[in-house]
Amino acid sequence: MKNFNIALIPGDGIGVEVINEGVKVLKFIEKLDDNLSFSFETFPWGCEYYLETGKMMDEDGIDKLKGFDAVYLGAVGYPGVPDHISLRDLLIRIRREFDLYVNLRPITLLNEELTPFKDKREEDIDFLVIRENSEGEYSGAGEWLYRGKPEEVVLQTGVFSRKGTERIIRYAYEEARKQAKTLTSVSKGNALNYSMVFWDEVFEEVGKEYPDVKTYSYLVDAASLYFVSDPGRFEIVVTSNLFGDILTDIGAGITGGLGLATGANINPEKKYPSMFEPVHGSAPDIAGEGIANPLAAIWSISQMMDYFEEEEWGEKILESIIAILKNKEFLPRDLGGSASTSEVGDYFVELLEIK
Repeated sequence: MKNFNIALIPGDGIGVEVINEGVKVLKFIEKLDDNLSFSFETFPWGCEYYLETGKMMDEDGIDKLKGFDAVYLGAVGYPGVPDHISLRDLLIRIRREFDLYVNLRPITLLNEELTPFKDKREEDIDFLVIRENSEGEYSGAGEWLYRGKPEEVVLQTGVFSRKGTERIIRYAYEEARKQAKTLTSVSKGNALNYSMVFWDEVFEEVGKEYPDVKTYSYLVDAASLYFVSDPGRFEIVVTSNLFGDILTDIGAGITGGLGLATGANINPEKKYPSMFEPVHGSAPDIAGEGIANPLAAIWSISQMMDYFEEEEWGEKILESIIAILKNKEFLPRDLGGSASTSEVGDYFVELLEIK
């Protein structure tokens, strides 16, 4: 029997509610599959923890997480805690210290009724964004000079190393080759004359090793337009940390909203545990009301199963999400239904058993 040890960080707001439903799915899989078992340990880190202790996570939090097979994160963010603290001192800290340099965000239309487009079908919007996840514009490098004075100057430095840029681009080429799909690079070389010119050059250099992969390269403004006007042109997309963050929110907007937006933070070498999360945020305005959409959190369980090389379960979870989206009686409120968070989870495991 395979046992996977999972660290739970429910975080803030609706994070606790949606993570509960993801754990419900894992426990149900355990009942259905004699070859799998899961163990869990919950860590109370997040903004409320910060307000009590002055820290987003324990000082030795990284060491505590190292022994797990995966981290399952709910959401971070809460009024009274600056966003740059809640993000950098928990989520980004885990990403960087565990070298989770690959961020996988599927942009997949699971039900055509969910897209704001009148003429798009499921087959028209189905691609994967591979986002560099460890450096770039989120590296935290910079300086704040003459604070509060008339000559105040702020420098925010994007860091693009040869190692970091080449490995994410190579990962994307490998994925495109494996899936026999096209690969599109998104940058901004016409304006960012160092970082993005470097990115473009590395993309071209690495591409010489993959002559079988058909490639495209777009400026990020053009790519943003095409995400909306012609999403069918994309199959695999690779881009920088900041651009990937922004573009995937556009992707969520054209496929049903943030309640269906999921993300996997991967260390491909499996030297450290990878982290899985819905990317919708903590939504403190609806926390505790039992109306949060848990489907993004459940979709991230599908990504976790793929990471554990249990692809059959990953596919079954995704098929069950597609099935639940066809039954308006059990849809959460943000998708036009009236089901509570727990009711969506309960119905989901019923569908999973049928699958």
